[in-house]
Amino acid sequence: VQLQASGGGLVQAGGSLRLSCAASGRTRNYQAMGWFRQAPGKEREFVAAVNWSSRNTYYADSVKGRFTISRDGAKIAITLQMNNLKPEDTAVYYCATLRGGSYYYPGSYDYWGQGTQVTVSS
Repeated sequence: VQLQASGGGLVQAGGSLRLSCAASGRTRNYQAMGWFRQAPGKEREFVAAVNWSSRNTYYADSVKGRFTISRDGAKIAITLQMNNLKPEDTAVYYCATLRGGSYYYPGSYDYWGQGTQVTVSS
């Protein structure tokens, strides 16, 4: 399984970006997919996840009300709409497929995309 993430870039504080992630290869039915991010010198942290069947969504407190995760209805793909971006959102963003367990823990995910850089200037 390969995950391809795209949509990162440089934006000023208060701006918006939309990240996309599509799966290819030997895909299967997934319980959920999610986004994580990792800033320099920091651990990878949970951002958002979406349950594939119920479409229920889960967010880190730091992004609630600003970010929206959604899943594609026809293919294994997710997007992350990021609004009102802040300098502290600067990080490499990764998409991943949930193997099982907690949505909030990186170890619960098995396949990971290559990451896309998001930089928010003040």
